[in-house]
Amino acid sequence: MNIPTPNSSPKTKKSTFHAVITNLTFWVLIAIIAGVLLGHFSPENGVKMEIVGKTFVDIIKLFIGPIIFLTIVLGISGMGNLKKVGRIGVKALFYFEVVSTISLAIGVGVAYFFQPGKIDKSGLALQDASKYTNHAAENFSWLQFFLSNFTLQVLLAAIVCGIALNFYQKREQTILVLERFSNVVFLGLKYVMYLAPIGAFGGMAYTIGKFGLQTLIPLGKLMLCVYLTMALFVFMILGTILRYYKINILSILKYIKEELLLVLGTSSSEAALPSIMVKLEQMGCSKSVVGLVIPTGYSFNLDGTSIYLSMSVIFLAQLYDVHLSFAEILSVIGILMITSKGAAGVTGSGFIVLASTLTAIHKIPVEGLAFLLGVDKFMSEARAITNIIGNTVATIVISKTEHDFTELNLEPVIEE
Repeated sequence: MNIPTPNSSPKTKKSTFHAVITNLTFWVLIAIIAGVLLGHFSPENGVKMEIVGKTFVDIIKLFIGPIIFLTIVLGISGMGNLKKVGRIGVKALFYFEVVSTISLAIGVGVAYFFQPGKIDKSGLALQDASKYTNHAAENFSWLQFFLSNFTLQVLLAAIVCGIALNFYQKREQTILVLERFSNVVFLGLKYVMYLAPIGAFGGMAYTIGKFGLQTLIPLGKLMLCVYLTMALFVFMILGTILRYYKINILSILKYIKEELLLVLGTSSSEAALPSIMVKLEQMGCSKSVVGLVIPTGYSFNLDGTSIYLSMSVIFLAQLYDVHLSFAEILSVIGILMITSKGAAGVTGSGFIVLASTLTAIHKIPVEGLAFLLGVDKFMSEARAITNIIGNTVATIVISKTEHDFTELNLEPVIEE
């Protein structure tokens, strides 16, 4: 096959250039640079851009209720399929929750150890956070905690509706309507996310204009901590799980390298969903296990997203110099165990989950999301890659526990 040289393929040049300029990450990067420059060289105008970032966050918050409700209801109602495979479904959900909880805990632990949100003893204190700390740690009440915020009420209603829907005679028709409505909501979110560069520009210009270039230090530390934590999670936690079954994590990564590159390019683990299912079947996992675990895992097993979300919450708490009690940290983990489900594959969903979690905690200013927006896109690749590796490992583990794994097919396929 003849490989065209760069000079002989103007069409390739054109398509590559088009792909770059239509990539949202590219424009977010440009917006961040523009925001930094405006905030640094014209601080007074940078501060005026606060309304731009704040408006974007306010628009995002409008999607919190519908997306959380639809995601949880459709996720639970879809569990009707798990009844057909009974034991496999229970094992899969148990595995998902255990590993997801570990990833959440690791994210919290690393964030507290490295403290990426602090550059001095008092943090940046971007705003007066006292108005968000209505519940002191010693007066913390779970009942009041639930009654005081809308997000948890939506979660409870979604869980009840999802369970009830499994017993409804016209379940399929109802699910079809909800899926169509969900598609509309996510389509709306997709178009709103096109405004992300504007929101990033406003948030960064305001932050730099008011607090100076030193605010870039915690953002850099957060990105470094997130990537480091996800790498440790993949090689230490997932690697240890596979080692128990005498499988090398590096062999698995080599085997799915094409899918990882696809995810890297698209920042979405769903882009590789069809091919990863085929490869896992070729590796030796049974078709029934792959067909159950992978699609379910895309909603219930989001290790990378869990790490990022838990670290981001602690990061913002440090940024605003907000102290979280042990009970509140457990609340963060508990809320994220529910809200993080279904956040993979859809641009902006992770941002929605983070907004809903902050709203539920009712202690950390939601406006801090404008500060995070500047680097959120640059951590999406790490989240998506960790998610797909986590689901690959989950499928192998469930197949192994079910003794439904063709051992002889594993090594030959991987070596290729």
